[in-house]
Amino acid sequence: MNKLLKMVGISLFSLSIGLGAGILVTTSAQDMGKVFELRIYTATPGNLDNLHARFRDHTTRIFGNHGMKVVGYWTPTSEEESENTLVYMLEHASQDAADASWRAFGQDPEWARVAEASNANGQILGGIERRYMKATDYSPMK
Repeated sequence: MNKLLKMVGISLFSLSIGLGAGILVTTSAQDMGKVFELRIYTATPGNLDNLHARFRDHTTRIFGNHGMKVVGYWTPTSEEESENTLVYMLEHASQDAADASWRAFGQDPEWARVAEASNANGQILGGIERRYMKATDYSPMK
């Protein structure tokens, strides 16, 4: 009976180690893949043009300095959102790369000057929504 319990215990332990290693490998593989970041910005009333100017004149270039690849910028077609919403997507080599790029961007002295100047007459950005995504295996955008 002891021999059977020992074998079952060893089997369960081995199974646990195997499953744990599988989870670690899966997590690492996910971290190493390309990610896309969808961001939706809501401008404060009357400031969408100022937000567009900040991106057009400064932010896009500063993104590039930190390895952030812009996929595109969009404005919604609905009347309600078209007056205050900017949507854009970034491509990052991995989630870790995205995190590092945003940290560097946030610490960039040029960005600090641009943000301060663009907000001199009040905040131009009222809200940010963001989502990180991985392309599906059948997506043309991989």
